[in-house]
Amino acid sequence: MKIKFHKYHGAGNDYIVIDPSESDITLTETLIRAICHRNFGVGADGILYGPLQGRASELAVRIFNPDGSRAEKSGNGMRIFARYLRDSGKAGKEAFRVSTEGGVVRSQVQDNGKTVVVEMGRVSFQSKDIPVAGRAREVIDEEITAGDRVFSFCAATIGNPHCVILCNEVSKESAVEYGPVIEIHPNFPNRTNVQFMQVLDRKNIRIEIWERGAGYTLSSGSSSCAAAAAAFRMDLCDSEITTHMPGGKLGIVIDDNYAVTMSGPVKKICEGVISDELFSRKPAG
Repeated sequence: MKIKFHKYHGAGNDYIVIDPSESDITLTETLIRAICHRNFGVGADGILYGPLQGRASELAVRIFNPDGSRAEKSGNGMRIFARYLRDSGKAGKEAFRVSTEGGVVRSQVQDNGKTVVVEMGRVSFQSKDIPVAGRAREVIDEEITAGDRVFSFCAATIGNPHCVILCNEVSKESAVEYGPVIEIHPNFPNRTNVQFMQVLDRKNIRIEIWERGAGYTLSSGSSSCAAAAAAFRMDLCDSEITTHMPGGKLGIVIDDNYAVTMSGPVKKICEGVISDELFSRKPAG
């Protein structure tokens, strides 16, 4: 079994693109875990499988977390996939649409591939949309208990679920300690991505991220959108926000209906063919 792959990163969030026209495979959970493993595999925060045929003339992509679970949408993943489509000649200079399980996004590759702009869709804070347990409501500035801490949070969806934790300061250590507890909290029946957010000023926020199905992550596009929208909704920030993460920065613009446009860098790392030897043993962890 030979699998051709293309690896990119967006602000330190790395994905492997597997094009079904190049590799005729079925991506099982075991296969995904093996490929994404940091020590025994190629190593990645997830796999982008496409392009596939979406509705009408749209292209489509399936997004997989490194634990083998499906992700409805990924902001960095969509920017990477857009760059791959441009690199492979499957998309041109004009903006184009790609279908995900979390909705359709409109992308445009700019600056000779160095920057990708993605219209991510509309953020909702409604509990039934996210979903969040309990009565129907906007989930804004509520309390959640994780371990020995009580946090203030907002919940949101931009096609996938997010829990934005409001903090005076953020750190990797807090994200790693409390993120996995909040990810599987009973409030979130589909689990959730978690952002620990510090507001720096009206135009800048800093976040640390625990990603559902992936763990601690250097950056996340959809997390940046959700956190920025929460800051805007609480009148802590203006509508144009730069999100600062350990892996880099993303620009977020929010309109009056909470439709979000995200822009940021994408870099190609490598491409190649995965050896059959990768699948000859079950990786640890």
